[in-house]
Amino acid sequence: MLNTLKVLLLILISTPLMPCVSHAKTIEAPIENMALAVTPSQATAVLAGGCFWGVQAVFQHVKGVTNVVAGYAGGSLERANYTAVSSGTTGHAEAVKITFDPSQISYGQLLQVYFSVAHDPTELNRQGPDQGTQYRSSVFYTNAEQQRVAQLYITQLERQGAFHRPIVTTNVPLQDFYVAESDHQNYFNKHPDSAYIIYNDAPKLVDLQQSYPELYQRTSI
Repeated sequence: MLNTLKVLLLILISTPLMPCVSHAKTIEAPIENMALAVTPSQATAVLAGGCFWGVQAVFQHVKGVTNVVAGYAGGSLERANYTAVSSGTTGHAEAVKITFDPSQISYGQLLQVYFSVAHDPTELNRQGPDQGTQYRSSVFYTNAEQQRVAQLYITQLERQGAFHRPIVTTNVPLQDFYVAESDHQNYFNKHPDSAYIIYNDAPKLVDLQQSYPELYQRTSI
């Protein structure tokens, strides 16, 4: 994977006219955030931001994150499969369920990475080449505090003019999360030479390392 990232950087440097899907910029951390826990524990966050391959890969390189699972949020169990969800008619969103240690990283810091590196929160029902409601930008909160922190952060970023377009991310309660098929777990690590991965997702890891070196861990969990 490291060789792939090096090749990507060389391509981007040597081909200035080549379009780049990276939109990342360093943004301010949430003013309102959850304090770090005193003792190690586990918490979860569910975030949707386009194809789950790249979003999973990003959070697998964030310190304090212990597990990331690709899956489908919303919709019904009967239609929670890749073929059905890809039709854009099931109500699901491709999402990731992040397990993290709140004594090491806060929910707000996860949101900071989510909004600036993992996806583009200004794209409505699409991310890069992928289009449809299944690729929507959504925070699926699991408790009232997550709802509050996420909503205040969206408002903060809008007031600061963090992006050149309005944020379209929805902040909605998590009803259900269905784990995706094994073929879609750790897809980035399994297929580092895929053209889709190299062009759409590898730049996100470069952005993570450059924008938040204090949060970046080189080894994927």
